[in-house]
Amino acid sequence: MTFSLHGQAVSGGIAIGRAHLVSHANLEVAQYQLRERDVAGELARFDKAVEVAGAELNALRGEASVPGAPAELSAFVDLHAMILADPALTDGVRVLIRERRCNAEWAMVQQMQQVVDQFDEFEDAYLRERKQDIVQVVERVLKVLQGKARKLARRKTAAIDDELIVVANDLSPADTIQFKNLKIGGFVTDLGGATSHTAIVARSLAIPAVVGMQHARSLIQDDDLLIVDGTRGVLIVDPDIGVLQEYRLRRSALALERSKLKRLVAGRSQTLDGEDVFLHANIELPQDAERAKEVGADGVGLYRTEFLFMNRDELPDEDEQFEAYRSVVRVMGDRPVTIRTLDIGADKEARALRNRAGNQAAPNPALGLRAIRFCLAEPQLFLVQLRAILRASHFGKIRLLIPMLAHATEIEQTLALVELAKLQLREARQKFDAVAIGGMIEIPAAALSLGPFLRRLNFLSIGTNDLIQYTLAIDRTDGSVAHLYDPLHPAVLKLISQTIQGAQRVGMPVAVCGEMAGDPKLTKLLLGMGLREFSMHPAQLLEVKQQVMMSDATQLAVRVAKLLKSDEPEKISEQLDRL
Repeated sequence: MTFSLHGQAVSGGIAIGRAHLVSHANLEVAQYQLRERDVAGELARFDKAVEVAGAELNALRGEASVPGAPAELSAFVDLHAMILADPALTDGVRVLIRERRCNAEWAMVQQMQQVVDQFDEFEDAYLRERKQDIVQVVERVLKVLQGKARKLARRKTAAIDDELIVVANDLSPADTIQFKNLKIGGFVTDLGGATSHTAIVARSLAIPAVVGMQHARSLIQDDDLLIVDGTRGVLIVDPDIGVLQEYRLRRSALALERSKLKRLVAGRSQTLDGEDVFLHANIELPQDAERAKEVGADGVGLYRTEFLFMNRDELPDEDEQFEAYRSVVRVMGDRPVTIRTLDIGADKEARALRNRAGNQAAPNPALGLRAIRFCLAEPQLFLVQLRAILRASHFGKIRLLIPMLAHATEIEQTLALVELAKLQLREARQKFDAVAIGGMIEIPAAALSLGPFLRRLNFLSIGTNDLIQYTLAIDRTDGSVAHLYDPLHPAVLKLISQTIQGAQRVGMPVAVCGEMAGDPKLTKLLLGMGLREFSMHPAQLLEVKQQVMMSDATQLAVRVAKLLKSDEPEKISEQLDRL
């Protein structure tokens, strides 16, 4: 039956493909009684499912050896294979099938619960968390038992099913980063807003996404045919042939428009009145640097290093971090690479850091020990990263970016640790070059008190995602208030504008690296504020470049100055449309 759902459009485009449901421990299966003569067949069915699941893990192990695959994938596969082979899980299922004459799915979930309960009793937090790996292994076997693995196999040969649409209640940053190495057509989530990590990753991959759909995960079945309209915020389930053909035409037209943008790669990023504008790329993983170079980015404006720490059980050491940073620098050549120090905490978790100060349960994680606060509370961990970044500076132009600064004392402590890292490298006879040090303006207090930043730092970068969140007191990961997240709120625009003007008065470089920088609808607004350095995901760069090349910065400055005098969002929106 065809039906449609509506949510928040966060990444434009159209995807047509099959639903791939992402589940998290919500395993509800039917129980039914077997006849005595069917028990042997049920045991054989279970054994076959375990065998197929094992084969899937072996296939994943092969993918782990492919260049560019996440380093932690191999360890992840080995752990799951070990759990699958553990008699504590599988033998208990067989006993339940024999003794209670129950179906394999129900027996699997019951045995899983017994094993998981044992893990809850462990004092060690790391061991307690391993129960999630058990749940994921059980889900893999259940999918085989329920025939979903065969459905996935059929997709590979179906003409219209060459894409997977990930459907989930929500996706964490650790979840979404794993999809960078898979062929995903689109994202659909019940929760989330315009700057949720699902939305950010979708935009970085240039794939359609609709979030905040509330009930999509419960209404959609695995392998349902879906159309995701990431421009209008619409999801169509099981479309009829007429709707399907219409959306195929729309998708082809969008693809043609995107291909035309490629002609801008070699063009100079300059306004009609001769103002040069620098367009940099945001990246999460070292391999993203290649995509930045392909679209002609002027450099890397934000390297989110926390993704090196996610989806793994051990911290990356100094050498591993150094190699990752150096690989990006080498790809970018003589173009600058801005490396943001570890911004962990709140919704960005790292398993390897869960027993550290910043990853303990907090009443309000977004206002807790995150980003630079966490790094200053863990100076040895911070020094490892600083040394790795400094060592990489010997191979190219690196800028060091410090997140979530609010106090002058935080700047002083950070600069002191940078000097200590340099001293340690000199003692170890390790080479490094000079690096510019900048601060992120993403807390209203920083925007309202720029003096210490202007006196002590070399550049500024405005992180609009968090700046909007903290200015409007809105949790950007909370779907219930996502509609209140407004980049055009007068208070937000004034904070951005006065930060740009304050930096320009003293000749300090200033960029915007939040999601506003990659929104082509806001390019002229930011140009009119005086911004000349943008940083965004590579997939958004050419659209923004097109807007820059069609703009007159002198005229925009006059019109935007008038726009900023308004304190009514509706009028601001109307004037923005006229830009």
